[in-house]
Amino acid sequence: MATHSKDYDFPSIEPRWQSFWAENQAFKAEDSSPRPKYYALDMFPYPSGAGLHIGHPEGYTATDIMCRYKRAKGFNVLHPIGWDAFGLPAEQHAVKTGTHPATNTEANVTNFRRQIKALGFSYDWDREINTTDPDYYRWTQWIFLQLFQRGLAYVDERPVWWCPELKTVLANEEVVDGKSERGNHPVERRALRQWVLKITAYAERLLSDLDGLDWPDSTKRMQAAWIGRSEGAEVEFELENKTLGSLTVFTTRPDTLFGATYMVIAPEHPLVDSLTKPAQQEQVAAYRQKAAAKSDLERTDLAKDKSGVFSGSFAINPANGQKLPIWVADYVLMGYGTGAIMAVPAHDERDYEFAEKFEIPIIQVIEPSDYSGNGDGKVELPYIGEGKLIHSDGYSGLSWQEAKQRITADLTEKNRAKATVNFKLRDWLFSRQRYWGEPIPIVWVDQSSYEQAVAENTPGLPDSPVSFEADGVVHYALPIPESALPLTLPEVESYLPSDSGESPLANARDWVEIWFNPTDGRSVGNDQPRPEDGIWLRGRRETNTMPQWAGSCWYYLRYMDPHNRKQVAGRSALEYWRTPDLYIGGAEHAVLHLLYARFWHKVLFDIGALPYDEPFQKLFHQGIILGEDGDKMSKSR
Repeated sequence: MATHSKDYDFPSIEPRWQSFWAENQAFKAEDSSPRPKYYALDMFPYPSGAGLHIGHPEGYTATDIMCRYKRAKGFNVLHPIGWDAFGLPAEQHAVKTGTHPATNTEANVTNFRRQIKALGFSYDWDREINTTDPDYYRWTQWIFLQLFQRGLAYVDERPVWWCPELKTVLANEEVVDGKSERGNHPVERRALRQWVLKITAYAERLLSDLDGLDWPDSTKRMQAAWIGRSEGAEVEFELENKTLGSLTVFTTRPDTLFGATYMVIAPEHPLVDSLTKPAQQEQVAAYRQKAAAKSDLERTDLAKDKSGVFSGSFAINPANGQKLPIWVADYVLMGYGTGAIMAVPAHDERDYEFAEKFEIPIIQVIEPSDYSGNGDGKVELPYIGEGKLIHSDGYSGLSWQEAKQRITADLTEKNRAKATVNFKLRDWLFSRQRYWGEPIPIVWVDQSSYEQAVAENTPGLPDSPVSFEADGVVHYALPIPESALPLTLPEVESYLPSDSGESPLANARDWVEIWFNPTDGRSVGNDQPRPEDGIWLRGRRETNTMPQWAGSCWYYLRYMDPHNRKQVAGRSALEYWRTPDLYIGGAEHAVLHLLYARFWHKVLFDIGALPYDEPFQKLFHQGIILGEDGDKMSKSR
């Protein structure tokens, strides 16, 4: 068959048409139009030094086809592009070369822009955004302040994944087999003060509102499983040593209480030290150290061999008064439920394997409803199905559902239990010990300064103060006023964090140690005389920065009104463009970006900044292109 490929002169034809499109603004979206609107959104790229990889145009081509089709059908099409440009690679490059991350980022963006334009995609370049632009991240900071004011941002000392090589904290999702996803460096557990966002306050809505979204079912299932709603009861087990109080567990199966033969607490549980007897201290300490090197996924892997150590202490089962040994084991996580469980080996696979290994009694208390063996032990264990109760004094013969309600009610009357809804979802660890990220607009002051700020009716304060204690001193968080945003990054001599875990920003003393006016946001270095006009407090800026996820939580809103200097986006633009009619991106973002963006969007809706409460009504995933080694293409390859 004859081919005409030689008749198509790429080098002359394509640049000519691309210039024509640019000069005539062929793809410019109108801010309002009598024509029907169509908003197509791509997940914007991280501008790496390697340039575009083949996975980028795979998805971009799909949206471009839809946009050209819709324009041909008379639609007013919004098809924007921008750059998710904060991130570790630019900072690592800065550490190696001493070049400011902004310089490298700008060069990478220029290259990405050139490549994308050469591909001929029909983007509206007047709406281009960049998350590292202070005019953009002032609104990222503004959103953080809305979260802070509403009690949705707090600080906590958390055991976090610390990567000595990258010198930063990593989220659980960024740790694979005890190593960093980026660079494959060993990681370790370290307790650091962190900013945390209270996404769990929105867990119920994030779950229930999935039903109304036109997303792939698999993605909705992944997000629902990540949120992990479960109904059950919190049950109090009195400790044998009554001076220590009680141990609270969350269980979805209070009907199996009579089958509990031991208890397990997570290695990080605050009662571990108190419950560990002297004879077990050395064993428990060694075990906790080993557990600290494992990821949550490793610890909860059903296929892994179970491990644990006896604490030497006992708890009392509130259902039957039996003494239950308390073990420390890493298959229980501190972040889910209460960090402690009642173990029912006859009806749970993990508990069964553990009990078998350590020769702990196994008592069956549920048998199938149609079973005729009358509890003769012939049911294969562990039995995790439904049925009726046996060996449960006062409740035997009841269906498990009825027993669940009855036992919960009876223990509630004795102040030993309460019906509870629990979520697997954990609050969002938000701070990073990096330079190249959005500065967190907070100044830390002492108690007397905070009280002075409260007396002056400083705007933006939460109902309950956000504070932390260090070296016997309590520090309180004051927000930088919105009028003083953006808070921009200072120049630093080194982009390398300290071994103690502090961000490189901590070394910028003139920027960190300040006199601060909480009413208007003015500041001067505290090596200068204290100003006398108005209220001036001695303070220390927050030195952690935001994670890369922050800028991508709301970028789709900025595309609607990218030059607005007074709002995230104007009401008329939000009402006109509403949500993207099509959002295309990778399925790997199901439980991170897509969940975080929904959380922020709902908060903005609740404060009246948005007219609708979901960001992405229609979602579609392109396929994943793998490299020669079978790994997916990513920001670092």
